[in-house]
Amino acid sequence: MKLGFNQANDRFCSGHTLMKDLEYCEKYGFDYIDIQSECLDRDLEKGIVTLEEIGEWFSSHRLKMLSYNALCFFNMKETPEEKEEVLAELDKIIRRCLILGCKMIVVVPSKDMKERGLTPSRQEIREDAVAVLREMLKRTEPHGIKLSLEFCGEPAMTINRFEDAYAIVQAVDHPLVGLTLDQYHFNAMSSQWEALEKADGKKVFVWHINGSEDLPCGAYYNNDEKRLWPDAPGDCLDHRRFAATLRAIGFEGDCCTIEIFRPEYYSLSQEENVRKSAQVTRAFAETYCN
Repeated sequence: MKLGFNQANDRFCSGHTLMKDLEYCEKYGFDYIDIQSECLDRDLEKGIVTLEEIGEWFSSHRLKMLSYNALCFFNMKETPEEKEEVLAELDKIIRRCLILGCKMIVVVPSKDMKERGLTPSRQEIREDAVAVLREMLKRTEPHGIKLSLEFCGEPAMTINRFEDAYAIVQAVDHPLVGLTLDQYHFNAMSSQWEALEKADGKKVFVWHINGSEDLPCGAYYNNDEKRLWPDAPGDCLDHRRFAATLRAIGFEGDCCTIEIFRPEYYSLSQEENVRKSAQVTRAFAETYCN
């Protein structure tokens, strides 16, 4: 099992830069990195690095980019202008991916329908997401770039359970469209194990590992900040079941990627955060994936 690092882990560590993440991830044995758009944009705007310099680094090092994370809030747009903004953002990301040697874009659903006065049904959300993903495919398919839909386990998200994300991926029915399975998100809105156990593992493109405090499903305070290192004290997630289920359904990603947004972990130095992330991810893989 290959080891992956998501920049959510350390993006607010003091003095954080993307290039230091690349160096530390390679130093401590990661095989892949998910680059967070916020980190990339921040360093590009500050003039710390260029896309071309990052691409050149990847071309000459072992560490590779697993995914561009992410194109956020892609669905349930109301006007032609809003829909065009999503596709324009996708075009920008595709250009970046071609420079960075990246073959996968994570797409995150929209949220807060209440603030927009909308009350879409699950079916309406599914149909809209399918239509948008098919439109996005017209742009990504010529480059062989995958789209990985990430359901997010909070009540305000339009796609917040595994079974809904999987139904959308099934409806699109294309080898370049799959989903991101994040253990925290799966648990936070009580996605159905039965649905995961019946799924086609080839449609799971990304596996995000993490732990979680044991909090009520859907509680307003059950959020990304309550993630933990896997198997840390208080972690309630069934890692063995996640790993065994993915193996049984034919998951072909061959990578577990650690993604944690815990504020107290940002108090570590950037290097110490990456070192600890590598230690925890390696222990996870050795314990559950062999």
